Amino acid sequence: MKGRKLPLTLRAYRRASSVAALLAPAWLSYRVRKGKEDPARLAERRGYASTERPPGPLVWVHGASVGEVISVLPLIERLSQRGFRVLLTSGTLTSSRVAERRAPPGVIHQFVPLDARAFVARFLDHWSPDLVLLAESELWPNLLAELGRRGTPVVLVNGRLSERSATRWKKLPKSARALLSRVDLCLAQSEEDGARFRALGTPRVEVCGNLKFDVPPPSADTAELQRLDKALGKRPILLAASTHEGEEALMIEAHEILTSKIPELVTVIAPRHPERGLDVAALAQAADLATRQRSLGELPDRETDIYIADTIGELGLFYRMAPVVFMGGSLVEHGGQNPIEPAKLGAVVLHGPHVWNFANIYERLDADEGAAEVTDALGIARAAYALIKDPQLHGEMADAAHAAVTSLGGALDRTLVAIEPYLVHIRLQAR
Repeated sequence: MKGRKLPLTLRAYRRASSVAALLAPAWLSYRVRKGKEDPARLAERRGYASTERPPGPLVWVHGASVGEVISVLPLIERLSQRGFRVLLTSGTLTSSRVAERRAPPGVIHQFVPLDARAFVARFLDHWSPDLVLLAESELWPNLLAELGRRGTPVVLVNGRLSERSATRWKKLPKSARALLSRVDLCLAQSEEDGARFRALGTPRVEVCGNLKFDVPPPSADTAELQRLDKALGKRPILLAASTHEGEEALMIEAHEILTSKIPELVTVIAPRHPERGLDVAALAQAADLATRQRSLGELPDRETDIYIADTIGELGLFYRMAPVVFMGGSLVEHGGQNPIEPAKLGAVVLHGPHVWNFANIYERLDADEGAAEVTDALGIARAAYALIKDPQLHGEMADAAHAAVTSLGGALDRTLVAIEPYLVHIRLQAR
């Protein structure tokens, strides 16, 4: 890139992706059937814009999925406040709904195009961004190559590179260096991430911290909160948030263990992918547990054992109601989900051993005794029982968790300082 010949592996990828682009309509149709694409906006995935480009300087911010989109929203808000027009892209249906609800007024959302040369070129021809801010752990060769050809500055924000990903890229050192040489600036989340990016050949790396610490807690509809509170009364609540397949069965087992000592307990399960709500309901019903499903408009009642929160954007409700939250993606080898939001709202977080996606956060929470690791259903039940039955223990751990995540803030201001030269340049060019 930048005038250098691409390594053989990247040239092979570019050829293969051009051929694969011919199959894109069939692939996208398959994803529509699986509920993973918006059928009305499939053209965006092939680089066709669904709205006009606004006049003047345009900053393109990309967040891969829900977590990344949420993390960049405060950054987008700051850019919008300074008068920059912002194009926000993401790659998942759920993230598009989050953007629709939570992005500042005037921000344009589009689905990011698939990484085929023709799709990427079409997208960039239309939007012609002046600056690209990528909150994305994947390095997309065609996108980076085309941005390099056009001379568009690219900044990786909230940059994270896990040890696993770094190990994979080390097997393709020339490809990694070629891709990362196109990145003008990498703003890493941690010193460890920064060291991995440097080792792979990223020319400019700064450590700014994790933007997710600066995201305000998720909002909650007051009327809905009151409805749920009235429906549940004084029943103790255990929440399993962002669970993945295999974890719901463990939560149901933990519930059965707990109810031998806390018979009034209600367990709320919020699957990471809400479309799995029916599958989770089937598991609970097979265990002969009374089940209600939020996507069907049902509220829990006095008989409800398992309440399935299979809707989008409502975790803020349940984080406010549940004193103990098991964060999913951690008892299966997914890498864990973000514990910052429940910690900010006064919950104590339980998690499994597989938390490499947020390793630094969990290490800090565990070290400060603001979270606890569990390995199975019995471990969940024992920890939850102790926290529900001992208000002093819960209060101490909740305070420690809140202090830990609060102390780790500041990444937003550091990120804005780092990209200021690019913003000044855009302003000068626009005159």
